[in-house]
Amino acid sequence: MTYYVLSRNARPVGVFVTDPARGHALMWDHRRRSWAYNPERVTRFLDDHRNFERYREVDRATADRAAASVTGGQLLPDEKTIEGIFEQAATG
Repeated sequence: MTYYVLSRNARPVGVFVTDPARGHALMWDHRRRSWAYNPERVTRFLDDHRNFERYREVDRATADRAAASVTGGQLLPDEKTIEGIFEQAATG
């Protein structure tokens, strides 16, 4: 798993979790106020050169702290849950 924190003015505003080898990605959806499987949106964001200064790869502990800030208290789902979300998406 690879973790990314998105920032604006040095404040966390988003969190992505990716499995680049299998093309999976999870992100915090601000509108729904929940974690959402959305590899297309995450890939578009990460691949856009205009966003390179807006995110950084981090370790799990840093991603958890950023997630708590972005979500109003929720941590990332545990890795077993994330794997389950990715597997469910793969099997349709």
